[in-house]
Order: sequence, then structure tokens, then C-alpha cells
Amino acid sequence: MAKPDSLTEGERLVLRLHPHGKTMLGPAVILALILAAAITVILVLPASASDVGVIRLAIGVAALIAALILFGAPLLRWRLTTYELTTRRFRLREGVITRSGRDFPLTRISDVSFSQGPVDRMLGCGTLTVESAGEHGQLVLHEIPAVQKVQATLFQLVGDENARLGGSDGSDDY
Repeated sequence: MAKPDSLTEGERLVLRLHPHGKTMLGPAVILALILAAAITVILVLPASASDVGVIRLAIGVAALIAALILFGAPLLRWRLTTYELTTRRFRLREGVITRSGRDFPLTRISDVSFSQGPVDRMLGCGTLTVESAGEHGQLVLHEIPAVQKVQATLFQLVGDENARLGGSDGSDDY
């Protein structure tokens, strides 16, 4: 999350995004399967089994651990991945235990494009590709919500930043 002290003088936050919720569909299905399996095993367990309470507790604990690993970890990764578009740069921040970040100054961006498959179009997300001059080259971001809006906003901000610095409006590069 962009804190006011992490922005430069005159820079302001325009958009802050997380990957589209579509990224959590797989982990959600796995969570439902874990819960269904645990409930089924607990219900099928014969009441006459010795230490049935301990067995049920063990099944519940195993299901909880599996849910935390297979659903909780992706949920944390999803929530802690942020894409921030400011008036001066495009920022990517990700990581749960160790954080990493990548900044693309708008003046270095030479091309912005998006792509959407049929499912992406129905869900309103897509892949954003940002081309940058220099050693970092290309940044491909998947599952971007409202990808067309993000692409248009980024395009506009690149032009505004180039105009602010006295360069071309950037439209020749697209």
C-alpha cells in the first residue's frame, strides 16, 4: 500500500489494484473439497469406534491445517499483491514473508497493451503488458481487474508525464 511518505513530491496515487478475484477460484474449490471430505469422513465414522472424539478432532485439525496451507496462503498472497499507478510511476508490490517491489517510471514506458480471453471478458479482467525502455524490458501482469480501464489510464498518465517533462505526449510510441 502506498503510504504518503513513499510518494515523491507532487506524486499522487491514481489507482491501487489487487489481482482479480478469479485467482482465488482454484483455492476456493480446494477449500470446499477439504471441508466436504472432512465432514463426510466424520459422518461416516462409526459411533461405536473407540476414541471417536479423538479421531474426529484429528480429522478436524488435519482439515484446518490443509485449509490454511491450500487456501490461506494463496489468500494472503492475493491480498498482499498490489499494483499501484501513480502520476509518476507504475508500482508492483508482492510477497508475504519477504516483500519485493518493482517500479516503472512512466517516462520509461514505451508501450502498454492488454489481452483478454473469453472467460476474462466475462469476468472483466485480463493480462496487461507494459513495455519499458532499459534493462527491465517487459512486465506482464495477469488477472488485472478492469484491464481496459487500467490500460487507458496508464496510457493517459504516460502522455501527461511526458508533457509535464516537456517531451512528446507519448502518443507516437503507441
